[in-house]
Amino acid sequence: MARLMPVSELIRDRNYDVGDTYDIVGRHAYAQNGEKVGTVREILTDGSGRIRYFVLDVGGWFSAKEVMVPVGSARIEEDGVYFDQLTRDQVKDMSTYTAGQDYTYDNQVEDIRVLYGVDRARQQTTPGEFVYRDDDEAYRTPQRLQLLEERLQVNKDRYVAGQVEIGKHVETRTENVTVGLEREELVIERRPVSEARPVEGAVTLGEGTETVRVDLEAERADVSKQAYVTEEVEVGKRTVTEQQTVTETVGREVLDVNQSGQVTVQGGDTALRADDRTLGERAADAVDPLDGKIDRR
Repeated sequence: MARLMPVSELIRDRNYDVGDTYDIVGRHAYAQNGEKVGTVREILTDGSGRIRYFVLDVGGWFSAKEVMVPVGSARIEEDGVYFDQLTRDQVKDMSTYTAGQDYTYDNQVEDIRVLYGVDRARQQTTPGEFVYRDDDEAYRTPQRLQLLEERLQVNKDRYVAGQVEIGKHVETRTENVTVGLEREELVIERRPVSEARPVEGAVTLGEGTETVRVDLEAERADVSKQAYVTEEVEVGKRTVTEQQTVTETVGREVLDVNQSGQVTVQGGDTALRADDRTLGERAADAVDPLDGKIDRR
């Protein structure tokens, strides 16, 4: 018979992606009446790539035992995986799973008998070849419809919002300064002689003409300039925070339930099993019939 493949090997050797929906390895496992029985250790697929079994470590009931429970017995919730019909006595009578060891036809039929009764076990009519029938709910993967909604995530990045250049230039103005400047002026004093007196000796008019030169001095302004420090400027930066409102449209998925005929739908916890298009079938579709390799989706 074909060896059941652990999903961990598909992930490791073939880059197989099981997605978040079936990322349940390591979750708590609960049996009948919500009793904690252990943890989910592995997921097993058949040669077609469809999920067939969950491997449970039932350390909560037995000191050391792992069993293979058909995937159709599981109910996956956020807090763990529930096997609502699984009892302690059934686990006690089931075959022990050993990693790498073939799960024989006899073991599979016997476990079906333990879990679902003799009539279900008798439906395996091909000796030596275990047949997974499409109408067998024991091997239907759990259906979970996830409703999604978008939420805004605002990140921040820094950019150059502007530049400031600081320099200096020269501007001129005209100043008027009043300065007192001295200059010499010629002063001529003429005094008339009240009593005329004669000039002694022979005098000829015009012979004694003389020119007197007098230098007159004056002050002039000598202007120079001197630079003075009138102001000091320090340049730095500071961070200010302003509140900005960002508006965007987000969507969310809303459950649509369409009823026809005499069908009653109660609550949101009803297991939907009408369509078996699940991860296992997607894995089966990924198998290339020519080489048997599983393509990554």
